[in-house]
Amino acid sequence: MTAPSTYGLSTQARNLQWLLTDLVEEVPGVNSVAVVSSDGLLLLSSDPVAGTAEPADRPRPRGPRGASADLATIVSGLGSLTTGAAALMETGSVKQTMVAMEHGSVFVMAISDGSLLGVHATPDCDMSVVAYHMALFVGRAGHVLTPEVRSELRQSMENTP
Repeated sequence: MTAPSTYGLSTQARNLQWLLTDLVEEVPGVNSVAVVSSDGLLLLSSDPVAGTAEPADRPRPRGPRGASADLATIVSGLGSLTTGAAALMETGSVKQTMVAMEHGSVFVMAISDGSLLGVHATPDCDMSVVAYHMALFVGRAGHVLTPEVRSELRQSMENTP
C-alpha cells in the first residue's frame, strides 16, 4: 500500500499515518480506513495517493467506490446518526457502531477528541479482531490528535493530489 506522503509532517502526524497504514496492512479483511474530524473533514486515509501504483504482489481491495472521501462521508454520517440516537435514548456517548452488509462491513469508533475512526472491511472479516485493532488505534491516537495535529493533517489531505 502506498500511503499519502508524510514528507514535512510532524512526528505525531507521521506516527498516526503509520498506525493507520499498519491497521490496513496487518488486520485481515480490512479494505480501507479513514479518520474523520468531529466536523466531518477527512484527516487521515489509507487510500494511496492518486497516480501511484500499488504493489502487484499485494493488490488491496478498494474502499467504497475507491475514494477516501466516500468512506469519510459514511463515517461522518453514521457518527452523527448514532450520536443523535444516543441523545434521544439518553444512553450516553456512542463508543462503536458496526454495520454488517451482504458484501462488507463498516465500523465506526469514537476517538477521545470527537474524531471518528472508520473501517471498511470484507464480509468475512473477524469482527472482534477488527474491533480490537480499532480500539488499539483509538487508544494510541486519542492523546496525539491535538488541535495542532488535526490542522496539520487536514492541510496535508487538502494538498494531496
